[in-house]
Amino acid sequence: MNKKVAIIMGSDSDLPVVKGAINTLKNFGIAVEVHVMSAHRTPKQACDFSSNAKANGFGVIICAAGKAAHLAGVIAAHTTLPVIGIPIKSSTLDGLDALLSTVQMPKGIPVATVAIDGADNAAILAVQMLAINDEELSQKLDKMKSDMTQEVMEKDEKIQTEMWWKM
Repeated sequence: MNKKVAIIMGSDSDLPVVKGAINTLKNFGIAVEVHVMSAHRTPKQACDFSSNAKANGFGVIICAAGKAAHLAGVIAAHTTLPVIGIPIKSSTLDGLDALLSTVQMPKGIPVATVAIDGADNAAILAVQMLAINDEELSQKLDKMKSDMTQEVMEKDEKIQTEMWWKM
C-alpha cells in the first residue's frame, strides 16, 4: 500500500486522545504522520500541508481539535482527500462546541465526523476508505469484525453459563 494517513492536532494536548488513532492505524500496517497545526495560529502551514497532502502520498487526513474546532474544515477546504474530524473534549462545554464546529460544514466542504474523543473510530473509518482499493486492508477489516463478533459471543456465553443474574 502506498497511501499513508496524516493526523493533524490543533494542540499537543490532544495527543492523549489521538494516540488511539495512531495505534489503530499502525495495527493495520498503515504509515502515519502526526503534526500539530492550528486553523487559527498557523493557518498558512495548515493550508500548505493540506494543499500538498495528496502529492505527498496521503490518502486520508484525520484532524483533531477542541473548542472552536475549525481545523478539519480548513484542511478540507484545501484538499480533495477525505478528511475525518475528531472533536476533542477540551472545554467547559464537554466537547459539544467542537462537535458542532466540526460537523456543521458548508455545502461542498464535507468533513466526516466521529464522536467526541472518537479517535479509534476515526482511524477505522480511514482504514475503510483506504480499503476500497486495497484487498489486503479489506481482509484485515473483515478479520477485525470477525474477532469483535467472537469476543461478544464469548462474553455472552460466559454470562449465560454463570447465570448469576438469574438468582
